[in-house]
Amino acid sequence: MPIETLKKSHLTRNAIIALIVIAIITTLILNFTRAKYRNTQSIPLINGTITFNNADLNVIAMYQQDDTGDYESIDTVPTSGYTLNYENSYCEVNGAKDSDVSLNYNEGRMNVSFTKKGTKCHLYFDVMCGKACRTILANKTIQERTSFSSALTTNTNGTIYQAQDGSGTSYYFAGANTENWLYFAGFYWRIIRINGDGTVRIIYNGTSTSTTGTRTQLSSTSYFNSSSHNNMYVGYMYTSGEVHGLGTSSTIKEEVDEWYKNNIATNTEYTNKISTTTGFCGDRTSTTTNGGAPNDTGGTGTTTTYYGARYRLYTNKTPTYDCPNPDNDLYTMAGSGIGNEALTYPVGLITADEVAYAGGVWHTSNTSYYLYTNSIYWTMSPFSYPSAGVFYVDSDGFLGNTIVNDIYYGIRPVINLRSDVTLTGTGTSSDAFRVS
Repeated sequence: MPIETLKKSHLTRNAIIALIVIAIITTLILNFTRAKYRNTQSIPLINGTITFNNADLNVIAMYQQDDTGDYESIDTVPTSGYTLNYENSYCEVNGAKDSDVSLNYNEGRMNVSFTKKGTKCHLYFDVMCGKACRTILANKTIQERTSFSSALTTNTNGTIYQAQDGSGTSYYFAGANTENWLYFAGFYWRIIRINGDGTVRIIYNGTSTSTTGTRTQLSSTSYFNSSSHNNMYVGYMYTSGEVHGLGTSSTIKEEVDEWYKNNIATNTEYTNKISTTTGFCGDRTSTTTNGGAPNDTGGTGTTTTYYGARYRLYTNKTPTYDCPNPDNDLYTMAGSGIGNEALTYPVGLITADEVAYAGGVWHTSNTSYYLYTNSIYWTMSPFSYPSAGVFYVDSDGFLGNTIVNDIYYGIRPVINLRSDVTLTGTGTSSDAFRVS
């Protein structure tokens, strides 16, 4: 009898141990599986980060662009080398598109902000350097510039430079380059750069390939703003009492918008090729210390103020393509998913930093680089206050500053072409890139 009792007890103990081992192994497998999905499918939402399991992720269809420009279905968010195509991506509820959903893709993480149950999103990821980018970079030597203290005057044909912006690697033209001509919407343009999201930023050059004179800008000239007695007037848009206000359009913005409305907005053949997600930076980060780094002190009323581009280009000679306060100062269209979403039309002006990358320097003459036109025109970069001042490009090619209502200066609109447009041509003035 004692022997039988011992056997039963032994069997019971072994069974319990076996169950415990199975439970541990099962737990480890489940945790490993969940960890895998947390790694690749973590999607931060409005009120925190929620990690979906595989079944939940069936509500999202994702497509990734291949080298030919076609899309193929994928089941994980790309971690690098891609950008979200905001124009193609959309969300729907019960088969109807929902414009209230906000999408944002950054550093391999997909942010989806929505309020309705049953939201299904269709996400399209483009190769960072799309079709247009590959055409422009073909047969180009890619270099980096490390010094911006002297004017770049040399012929840089065959070369394109690179620098980082908020979306990735940007490729830009500089110096006396003659291979960045582009014809679009009945006008000639000069390519400033390929943005980090693969779109192509271009600046107006008129109806001919003339490189100098008022033919390179709009027929009208304008103040930047009608008044200058308050800090707010350095803004491309502004609101009284706010450093980064967006309540009212500047005089120059109204002029640029009117030109776009009359010349491009009514033609879908043109508008379908223009990015409505890439923005224009009117950096208003500020400081009250002359020569100090911007820390967003000052900037309102009549407080003496110095703005970010002044610190970078007047003091340090270190331009940037990043927009320091993108939520307020990166001017974008509604639905962009980035920036302030305050624009009526997807058009702006060149920044002082972009002029510096191209070869312009504060008060140093440069009549050899491609942005020199022997005429004066506005940028959208604030400089300082008292008497609200912004940067301009001088008739001698240098970066200067002036009071916003001191004089009428020229207007050269800037737009961004979509990354997936097809370009033909070689980029010379006689064989300008053409958009198809």
